[in-house]
Amino acid sequence: MAMLWLCGATGALAQAAPNAEASGALAPIPVERFFQRPAVLEAKLSPSGKLLALTTSKGGNRVGLVVVDLAEGGKATRAAGFSDADIVQFDWVGDKRLVFSVTDLEAGSGEDRRYAPGLYAADPDGGNLRQLVHRQGKPFFSNGNSRDRALEWNHTLLHVPLQQDGVTPEEVVIGKMTLGREIIDSVVPMWLNVRTGRIRTIELNPPAHTTGWMFDSKGEARLAGTLHDGRLAMHWRGPGQTQWHQLAESAVLSPPFTPSAVDDAGNLYVTFSDGPDGFKVLSRFDFDKGAPLTPPQVSTPGFDFSGGLVLDRAGSRALGVRVDTDGEQTVWFDAGMKAMQALADERLPGRVNRLSCRRCGAEDMVVLVRSYSDRDPGRLFLYEAAAKRWQAISSVMDNIEPKRMATLDLHRIKARDGRDLPVWLTQPAGSQAGRPLPAVVLVHGGPWVRGGHWQWQAMEQFLASRGYLVISPEFRGSTGYGSAHYKAGWKQWGQAMQDDVADALLWAQKQGLASDKACIAGASYGGYATLMGLVRQPELYRCGVAWVALTDPFLLLEGSWWVDDDSNSVTRKHMLPQLVGDADKDAAMLTANSPLAQAKQIKAPLLLAFGDADRRVPLAHGERLRDALRDAGRPPEWVVYANEAHGWRQTSNQIDFARRVEKFLGQHLLKAESP
Repeated sequence: MAMLWLCGATGALAQAAPNAEASGALAPIPVERFFQRPAVLEAKLSPSGKLLALTTSKGGNRVGLVVVDLAEGGKATRAAGFSDADIVQFDWVGDKRLVFSVTDLEAGSGEDRRYAPGLYAADPDGGNLRQLVHRQGKPFFSNGNSRDRALEWNHTLLHVPLQQDGVTPEEVVIGKMTLGREIIDSVVPMWLNVRTGRIRTIELNPPAHTTGWMFDSKGEARLAGTLHDGRLAMHWRGPGQTQWHQLAESAVLSPPFTPSAVDDAGNLYVTFSDGPDGFKVLSRFDFDKGAPLTPPQVSTPGFDFSGGLVLDRAGSRALGVRVDTDGEQTVWFDAGMKAMQALADERLPGRVNRLSCRRCGAEDMVVLVRSYSDRDPGRLFLYEAAAKRWQAISSVMDNIEPKRMATLDLHRIKARDGRDLPVWLTQPAGSQAGRPLPAVVLVHGGPWVRGGHWQWQAMEQFLASRGYLVISPEFRGSTGYGSAHYKAGWKQWGQAMQDDVADALLWAQKQGLASDKACIAGASYGGYATLMGLVRQPELYRCGVAWVALTDPFLLLEGSWWVDDDSNSVTRKHMLPQLVGDADKDAAMLTANSPLAQAKQIKAPLLLAFGDADRRVPLAHGERLRDALRDAGRPPEWVVYANEAHGWRQTSNQIDFARRVEKFLGQHLLKAESP
């Protein structure tokens, strides 16, 4: 392991790659490249900046935890690893202890339904491995100390305090979950010693039904969020206070603000909707007025504020704020970090360069740079300010040639009713102006999420590598673009939301980017939109690919005694009727926009894929639509993946599905293309 992979993977800051644009003779990029497991999942500097920990699968089949000693020439040590599980999340507890949780990436995503991730701790050299919290349904791993008495699986890591001057860190904050009939009823914080496994209580006297917590950097609980009977409430306890004070109460879907961060001085930072479009902004909360301060402190015009404060050590002021507009950027308050960002951006131009630092802004600071772009999944570099030395650490993924990857751009167009409609375009390398391409309209899931970010994305890049223009609309109902855009999608499944998807394709065709040969594809809600696209706009789409697709709105809204799902009474009573529709009052509208009820209208070729362990969109959704299409004389292509839930985790399944998609699109799009 040593330095072989550490430096060999990225020998220079700029890596040459074959020029795909210059020649059409290059063989297609193997599908395995796009859906490989990342070489490095996560990397973090220790509090002193002398050690670097990484989760990596290099040197083995499983993801393990490796620690690099930066003070000793980059000596690498395997701190932890298991033969039957993968380390997926970790954090430093001081320089001498790491905590981490595990999952089985070789199993399907249905694994998460049965097993909690547990919690473990180890020294950076791999010594003193201890299980702190049991994995649900799993015994302790054989290469640990079986005599350790771990907590039950219903304890979860809540917070790892930042390094404090003069304090030897050995404790983290965990929460004991009390489960109600359908949802978590409460979470009670307590301190856990990561060396001894001992716990000690925290005198909080929290409000009843507290399920969410926010802590300052030292681990002091400041904000408690409660959920009961469809009502949300936020409670505050500042420095020196012993009682909780309610700040706000609201229905689940209409909180007046959303907590974002707390600091050690007792400040609470929140986001709230501002202006006619309702873009979320960041501001400090005024406890005297009971409302966020105006004007806001941070706004990102055209986008909801998304990000957070950047801190170094406990008790320190914020160094900057990280935001995500079309791409991520950091606004630094600290002059030293502002200069460091300029240095990184000059050395690595045209990329997002995310800085993580120790002794931030000082002359001897150590900086970990994660540099990525739309065409590159990312590379890791280390900068030591004292020596003014750059060091290449590793690529995030192996054998990705950026010059052969597609470009990604965000466009703002107008929907048919005049609404602003953000649309992401992934254009294949070597695309020629004036030559329209066959298109795949890729609809994101959710639907109440933001779909696109300026970064390398496997499915979009894979489709583009096969010659398709990928159109990804942020249809109304998507978040990230203002509350007005989000709320415009309420009760618009299959209607205005569907028109937005069609308008994105029509715009690309009018611009001469997309040809008249297009298919529609998507997962979850994106799968629903795929099916409704074939129902409502059959003239636009030659085929559809829908996976883990919701097909029956009534099954979503009402559930069934015979179908096991992960929904609950809070969702079905207080959220879905407003977001999607009321099963009784809106029955006619829901039937008209049900792919299952309108199955006879689906005439285009269709590929359907589901996971047999999916509880978000149970397999019954797919089976009922498959049977209806068979009865109509148009059976779909059909695949079910064993032990997969709401998406594919097994690399073999990701590759198999991608190959099926490639073949399916080739049959229905490319065969009609002239050479």
